[in-house]
Amino acid sequence: MLGHLRAVPLLLGQPVRLLRHYPRGALRDDVLAGVTVGLVLLPQALAFSLLAGLPPVMGLYSAMVASIAGALWGSSSHLHSGPTNTASIVTLSVLLPIAAPGSPEFIAAAGLIAVMAGVIRVLLGLARLGLLVNFVSDSVAVGFTAGAGILIISNQIEPLLRIDLPPSTGLLETLIGAARQIGAVHLPSLLLGVATMLIIFVWPRITRQVPAVLIGVTFVAVASYLLGLEALGVSVLGPQPAGLPPLASLPLLDLELIGHLANGALALAIIGLVEAVAIARAIAGHSQQRLDSNQEFVGQGMANIAAGLFSGYPCSGSFNRSALSFQSGAKTALGNVFSGLFILAAMFVLAPLLAHLPRPVLAGALVVTAWSMVDLKAMQRLRRGDPGDALIMGVTLVATLLLPLQFAILIGVLMSLGYYLLRTSAPRVVAVLPDAEFKHWEPHAGRPQCPQLAVVDILGDLYFGAVNHVEETLNAILAATPGQRFVLLRMHSVQHIDISGIRMLENLRRQLREQGGELFFTRVRGPVLERMQASGFFEHLDPRQILDEDTAIDTLFYRVIDPAVCVYECERRAFLECQTLPKRTLPGGGAPHIPLLPLTARPAPTLTPRELWDALHSADPPLVVDVREPREFRGGHVPGALLVPLPTLLSDPQAVPRNRRLVLVCRSGRRSTRAAAVLAGRGYDRLAVLEGGLLAWEGQNLLTAVEEVIS
Repeated sequence: MLGHLRAVPLLLGQPVRLLRHYPRGALRDDVLAGVTVGLVLLPQALAFSLLAGLPPVMGLYSAMVASIAGALWGSSSHLHSGPTNTASIVTLSVLLPIAAPGSPEFIAAAGLIAVMAGVIRVLLGLARLGLLVNFVSDSVAVGFTAGAGILIISNQIEPLLRIDLPPSTGLLETLIGAARQIGAVHLPSLLLGVATMLIIFVWPRITRQVPAVLIGVTFVAVASYLLGLEALGVSVLGPQPAGLPPLASLPLLDLELIGHLANGALALAIIGLVEAVAIARAIAGHSQQRLDSNQEFVGQGMANIAAGLFSGYPCSGSFNRSALSFQSGAKTALGNVFSGLFILAAMFVLAPLLAHLPRPVLAGALVVTAWSMVDLKAMQRLRRGDPGDALIMGVTLVATLLLPLQFAILIGVLMSLGYYLLRTSAPRVVAVLPDAEFKHWEPHAGRPQCPQLAVVDILGDLYFGAVNHVEETLNAILAATPGQRFVLLRMHSVQHIDISGIRMLENLRRQLREQGGELFFTRVRGPVLERMQASGFFEHLDPRQILDEDTAIDTLFYRVIDPAVCVYECERRAFLECQTLPKRTLPGGGAPHIPLLPLTARPAPTLTPRELWDALHSADPPLVVDVREPREFRGGHVPGALLVPLPTLLSDPQAVPRNRRLVLVCRSGRRSTRAAAVLAGRGYDRLAVLEGGLLAWEGQNLLTAVEEVIS
């Protein structure tokens, strides 16, 4: 919290830093870029305000004020704030149930909702919640933008055809109403709109040095004036006031109206932030500028507050104007400030000419820009990709066309969150085995697994929403191979674990230990390991249970799992270590009457290699009984040892004498421990086990007998 409070002066002081560190020599480039962007901004501001059902001058006021405030308080040098297609259509959608478009109540509500949306954005920025934009997926953005573009096109039918349609954002109502009045189409208006669209489409093929929108609007408007089409009934903007934007009289204390606008303001804030930050990041990908999402939230908030207070309406970032700012060579955010000042100057100089600008010309320009919002390539890619993303895009698109826009974006966001939760709450939990070359792990795909050890990949986080699924899947994996009592969890894909995940691991560990087994881990990430330690999970966990990826199977094979099962009861050879192991399957599938021993089982005392050496050289030496297979015995054994393979010991009660002190030996001590349990059950009481087996004996460089193999 203290860090957030310290960031407030920093975020609000952005204009001071911008001006203090303004580079020398950048002024000329910024002024030229500002004028270039201003030439595009002027017709767009007029068109977008009409789209929102507001007087054209409000678009000019918004363009002027928002571009300056957004540039001064934002973090991007090129993101241009002002009237946009999306902000205009959402504003119209939100305000239609409250007042008639163009009415004083409608105008006042537009200014108020701009201030409300701006305050929400500023507060989100000051609270350093810039990461919230990440929760609106691309599928929602693509679906909503496409739907908004289609709605914008439908809303231009009325000025293009010069017919009377009731105020509505309903697509079906608009199309039905237009079809019923098809005979009343005003041909000159339609020709002006179509001509504007054709020029904007064709002009970029001729040159991109001069903006196509500016050329299309200017050329067709001049042609209309020279042909006298205004006298033939073509509607025009009419007289526009010239001068500085006046301070608006807003119903800031009308709590009832604020309550009605609250949902719409939140929708405007979220949609505008997603749009603006996405544009800023796209431009930064070319300019290599580092962005601060929190600062951008504040910039967009200030732009909307300023627009609302100075007789404007809600704004956002514009992609084409931002790209034009970058392409025009703007060096700093002051380039966008100069575009606002250009609009101010144009209002004094061009006000008389703007009065004769035909509305169908602006409608034609809007149709072209709206069509560019329908990104067919992105929609195709989403359709061919994840089915969930495609469904979210489709539902958002349909909701945008049929429902109020604030509800459409809410539905899309909720679906994205729900889909995210669905995926993260059911991470893949896969039993894996080595591939044919024993180099990589892969899903077992129905291949027989090791009867003792399950190796499992957990591909997702272990948080409260996922632990039930993970636990159930792990239990199903263990149930599929009865007898598996050792589990190795590969945790490289687990980025986060909470207390629910810790408890799930504790339950699994307790379940395995009750069966005489144990739980092991490999590739545990640092934050997950720290959480395990902090939660007390390590208090009952041997650090040696966190294994190295490269040596995990080797360690488990030679030090943990029961070799008697490997040698006498298993023909599967699941791991590389199994390939050279002597196999001697017992008749009847093994010796099921011999219980598996837990890792901590000690049926007999142990002797160290040095203690056994001393005992063998004492007055009463013990009898060393080697329970390995003959092939292993011939490769090396304790001098004087008696070979009694474990199958023989299990099947012949008289295989070893009862009147001698016995020391049981095997490779690592596990088979001998199992043999000791068998003999102890038969009443043998003078037993001991060589600790660590022959590996430990050889590790002490003690004498080993080797039998010559005669071929």
